[in-house]
Amino acid sequence: ITMNPGYAGRTELPDNLKILFRPVAVMTPDFRMIAEVILYSEGFTNAKDLSLKITQLYKLSSEQLSPQDHYDFGMRALKSILVMAGDLKRSQPGVPEDLTLIVACNDSNVPKFVAEDVPLFNGIMADLFPGVQFPEREYPELLPAFERYMEAHSLSPVDTWITKGIQYYETLIVRH
Repeated sequence: ITMNPGYAGRTELPDNLKILFRPVAVMTPDFRMIAEVILYSEGFTNAKDLSLKITQLYKLSSEQLSPQDHYDFGMRALKSILVMAGDLKRSQPGVPEDLTLIVACNDSNVPKFVAEDVPLFNGIMADLFPGVQFPEREYPELLPAFERYMEAHSLSPVDTWITKGIQYYETLIVRH
């Protein structure tokens, strides 16, 4: 039983039940080492350097981005990005490993960010992965479908709306 006071969604155990359990001290896990092992298990050869970069990315993001309830920079989110990066690596074996990790980070994080945090996150990514260019994706079927929908419903084609629609589409691809 873990007793995390103040943890979202958890309730405190009554005192008469708490005394039945022995307290155990735990320490924070080494995220970098865990990330390194996961990356190696996903087939990355440069896992040592990439694990340092991804854990630094999450550390800096948690410190520098605005505090939002829906942001998650913990172990669960880190593991899902690493597994996603492994899936991308297997589906596109010719792509450099650092670019694969960048794509996984962008695909799973950017759609969640508020507009003010996107440039900050991109700056952190540019600092951690200097010189790596992130290719723009093209959606030859999606963009015309957006335009047809907006025209049929008398909506104005606002760039931020289209960007969020693309991010939603990318999130669906990643998650399903």
